Amino acid sequence: MSRPNILTLMAGGILAASVAVALVGNVFTPHEVTDQALLSRLKPPAFLGGTAEFPLGTDRIGRDMVARLVAGLQMSLSVALAGTLIGAIFGTFIGFLAAHFRGLVEEVLMMLVDFQASLPFILIALTLLAFFGNSMVLFVILMGMFGWETYARLARGVVLSARSQPYARAVEALGAGPGRLYLRHILPNVASALIVQVTLTFPQIILLETSLSFLGLGIQPPNTSLGQILGDGRDYLSTAWWISVWPGALIFLITLSMSLLGDALRDRLDPMLKARTT
Repeated sequence: MSRPNILTLMAGGILAASVAVALVGNVFTPHEVTDQALLSRLKPPAFLGGTAEFPLGTDRIGRDMVARLVAGLQMSLSVALAGTLIGAIFGTFIGFLAAHFRGLVEEVLMMLVDFQASLPFILIALTLLAFFGNSMVLFVILMGMFGWETYARLARGVVLSARSQPYARAVEALGAGPGRLYLRHILPNVASALIVQVTLTFPQIILLETSLSFLGLGIQPPNTSLGQILGDGRDYLSTAWWISVWPGALIFLITLSMSLLGDALRDRLDPMLKARTT
C-alpha cells in the first residue's frame, strides 16, 4: 500500500484542525460571539496595528472576528455534515429500492432521479426558500436534497453488480431475506464507493450553504455561518478586508482539503483505478 502524499497529509491536518476548532474553539475565544464593542468597530488584526484584544480584528459593529469565525465554522460544518448524511442515506435507500424491485418501480424511481438531476439545484433552493420562508430545519433538509440523485444512481449500480456476485447468490440460496442480504452482505461490500461519494459531496454542500448565506437566504441571525460572515464584509472590502478574507480562506481550505482527501480515498478504494495501476 502506497503512503499518502504530502498534499493528502496536509489536507487531513487542515480538516482535523478545523474539526478541533469547531468542537472546542469556544473555550479559547477571548470574547463571546454576540459581544459588541462599537468603539472598537472595524479594528484591524493585531499584526496590522490592531490590539491583542482582537487578534484577527473586529467587524462593522465591533464583534470579535475570532469568536465569529469559530461560531461560523461550527454552523457551516454542522449544516454540511447533516445535509451530506441526509442526502447519502436517502439517495442510497432509493438506489437500493430501484435495484431490488426492478421493473416499473425502478423506472419510476430513476425518472425521479433524472428529474432532480436535470434541474439547477440553486433554482430549487431559491424557490423553496422564497415560498416557505427560511428556518433552520428547512435549510438543513434543503441541503440534504442536494446530490441525493448521485447516491441513488451509484447505489443502484453497485448493488446490481454485487447481486450478480457468487456470494450474494449463495446467501439468497441459503434463504436469507432481502433485509439480511442488503444490510449484512451487500452494503458492507459497496460502502467504500458510497464513502468516497460522501467526501466529494461534502465540500459541494459547504459551498452551497455559504453561497445561500452570502446572499442572505441561508443561516439567519442570531446564528452565523462562514457564508454569512463573508456576506457581511462585502461592503467593506476596501476598508476592512479581513471581515471577508478570513471566512473566505477557511471555506477555501476546507473544501480543497476535503476534495483532496476524496480523491485520495477514491484512488485507494476504487477497484477500477487499482486495476489500472497494477
